[in-house]
Amino acid sequence: MYKVIGVRFKRAGKIYYFSPNGFDLVVGDKVVVETARGLEYGEVVVGVKEVPEEDVVLPLKNVIRKATLEDERQAEENTIKEQEAFEICQQKINEHNLPMKLIDVEYTFDVSKIIFYFTAEGRVDFRDLVKDLASIFRTRIELRQIGVRDEAKMLGGLGSCGRVLCCHSFLGDFEPVSIRMAKEQNLSLSPNKISGICGRLMCCLKYENDFYEEERKKAPKIGKMVKTPQGTGKIIDVNILKSTVKVEMVDDVQILDFGFGDIEEIQTK
Repeated sequence: MYKVIGVRFKRAGKIYYFSPNGFDLVVGDKVVVETARGLEYGEVVVGVKEVPEEDVVLPLKNVIRKATLEDERQAEENTIKEQEAFEICQQKINEHNLPMKLIDVEYTFDVSKIIFYFTAEGRVDFRDLVKDLASIFRTRIELRQIGVRDEAKMLGGLGSCGRVLCCHSFLGDFEPVSIRMAKEQNLSLSPNKISGICGRLMCCLKYENDFYEEERKKAPKIGKMVKTPQGTGKIIDVNILKSTVKVEMVDDVQILDFGFGDIEEIQTK
């Protein structure tokens, strides 16, 4: 077992685990940690706990220190520098007439590298742009192309539900979402109704999918012949939430609603 804490570096970002290194840390504390790209400043979002070895990516990096006032000032200064770098980079993109959309800028905590996040429909030759940026900032420059879901996560916005986007407010990782999930939940398959502002299927289709899958296993199957208080018929639709079915009656050719407990499946040989 390993003793770890969970740290986030961005709002709704992925949680990374570090060794507390003997520090007494609680959720909400700011820390400086050792990462693959150098020292980083983050917030503790998972308190000290023990996890099995198979759940840890080894070697486990350490917490260097609990953030000081100087560290907090450095993080604030980096935020201001990121805004300035964004404007400069956008100006250079316009000068080079590059087909790319600048989304965000991130300084590493020790200012040893600046990462520019952008979207583009295809490959972009930004070698001259990198040279310009390196001559201005005199540090390592990285341009990283991201997808539309990452763009929505960084920029934020309101979903069709009227709430702040899940990916921007609390989702650390994107989970696979498929059109089958919409079908399982009897939702409209119109792209306008099941797509987020990123243009991809809404992440929230995943939330209730496990419930629907489990309930559908216990529900009557469409196409089955059943006995009802009104006679014999065939199931043509199932409502999981209401626990009801629509049955097309054989004798009088009408469609009636019944609860799951009001029907009995006719066994066929």
